[in-house]
Order: sequence, then C-alpha cells, then structure tokens
Amino acid sequence: MDEGVKLRHFDCIHFRQQFGSPRLIYPVAFPVKDAFNTEEHQTMTSKNGSRIAVVTGAGKKSGIGYEVCRQLAKAGMTVILTGRDGAAVEERTHELKAQGLDVLGRALDVTSASSVASLSAFLAESFGRVDVLVNNAPATSTYGEQPSTADLERARESMDATLFGGWRVAQALVSLLKKSEHGRVVNVSSGAGSHGDPAFGLTTKNSMGPAYAVAKAAVNALTVTLANELRSANVLVNAVCPGFTATFPGAESMGARPVADGAASVVWAAVLADDGPSGGFFRDGKPLPW
Repeated sequence: MDEGVKLRHFDCIHFRQQFGSPRLIYPVAFPVKDAFNTEEHQTMTSKNGSRIAVVTGAGKKSGIGYEVCRQLAKAGMTVILTGRDGAAVEERTHELKAQGLDVLGRALDVTSASSVASLSAFLAESFGRVDVLVNNAPATSTYGEQPSTADLERARESMDATLFGGWRVAQALVSLLKKSEHGRVVNVSSGAGSHGDPAFGLTTKNSMGPAYAVAKAAVNALTVTLANELRSANVLVNAVCPGFTATFPGAESMGARPVADGAASVVWAAVLADDGPSGGFFRDGKPLPW
C-alpha cells in the first residue's frame, strides 16, 4: 500500500496471523531498472526533449513519491517534486539534484485550491505543458476503525486529500496535459479499494480503516471517468497500486517489498507508449480487478 497507510510495528504478528506472508501477494513483474528504460520512452524523450513530470506527495524520504521522482528524473525527465511540507520538499530536491538529476521543488497542498492554482500558473509560465502527472499525495488511515463507528470528520479529510486532492490537481493541469504529445496521468491507488485484492480488499477483514479503502475505490472510479474524457486528447489515465511497500519502520519485517519496486509499478504507467491502456487499474504492469 502507499505511504498514506501507517501500520504500526507491533501489529506485525497480527498481520501475519491474518494474511500469512505478504511476499507472495505482490510479486514484481519486471526488474526495477526496466520500468522506465523502454524503447517507447526513449523515442518520446529524443523526439520532444525533456518531458515534464509533476509528482504530488513526494516530500517523505522513505515514501513512494520521492522514489518515483528519482526514477523519472533518472529516465531523463524534468521532475517537479511537490509536497505539503516546504522544508521537506527543499531537502528532497537538494538530495536529487546532488545526484545530477533535473528536479525542481514546489510546496503544494492538494487540499487547497489556491495552492494548486499557484502550481498550475508556475508550470504554465515555466514550461507551457505537463507530460506526466502522478497523483500520489497520501492521506492517513485510522487503523482498526470500523464503518459504523468511524470518525466522519477524519474520513472527510481522507477523501479530500486522497480523492478530491488528485481530482483538484488534475482539473488544474488538464489544459497543460492536453498540450503534451504524450500526456499521462497516474493515480496512485491501492488494493484496499478493490474487491479483488485477497489481502487488503474491500471484502477482507483487514484493519486498515474504511476511510482509506473507500477513498481509494473512488480514485479508481475517477480514473475511469477521466480516462474516458481525455481519450481523444491522447492523454492516458490509469490507477496503479504500488503493492505492500516498506514506507514505514518495521514494514520489511512484515514482508513489505522495497520502495523502489513499488515506485517502479507507478513509473510503468507514466511511460506507457501511446497505444497503451487507459482507464485501468494495475500493479506491476498487470491489470487488477476492482
């Protein structure tokens, strides 16, 4: 799951009792280095110059968004790394720049219309287009909460960040995405919002919390409707589950896979060829039911 879910280390035993070893749940379908090193991506880059990628929720050093930024920049893109904490964004940007990568940092609160509008204005003035948007900004879940007793105010906050945040950013950047010859939108979702995930899905008795699961299911629905609208503009829109990923302390001991592998699952959808799928839900390049 993405960085928005905070499973506590002392829940490791309960997790294994309930789900067994999660290492078998999310197999990596391709090497991480191959997620962006495709012939199609090399062609798009050489034809149009550096592609412009925007990644939200990338301020956490151990998070998927930060690693997505690194992989996209390593692939030759100009990456705008964004996050709510301006100081963290500045630090993450400096780290990637020190690696010789083309990364710019911008503070962004996806729940704020004015913050999103400011980012859009900056991108329009600086680049005139956006080629890739990765909606990754996370929302936390109340672990162990049940639908009948859930704190609806916190649920609303989760929906605002997870669903409406990405929706808000997509609306603000859609005109810039349409100016790209190869526009891509990737909504970072989760198997928690799926009926088909055997470990974390909607029909399982996991303890992740309903607000997170409902928000991610809504993200999948948004993905389909946005893909339908943008199909004629050659903008591909897909939702991606990064899998159970080690974005928090103790995750590896619970069987979580490396952050680089989860990020590669996201990057796959960011560098799809023009004849690639749109409106789907994927993990490691493979379709998932939802």
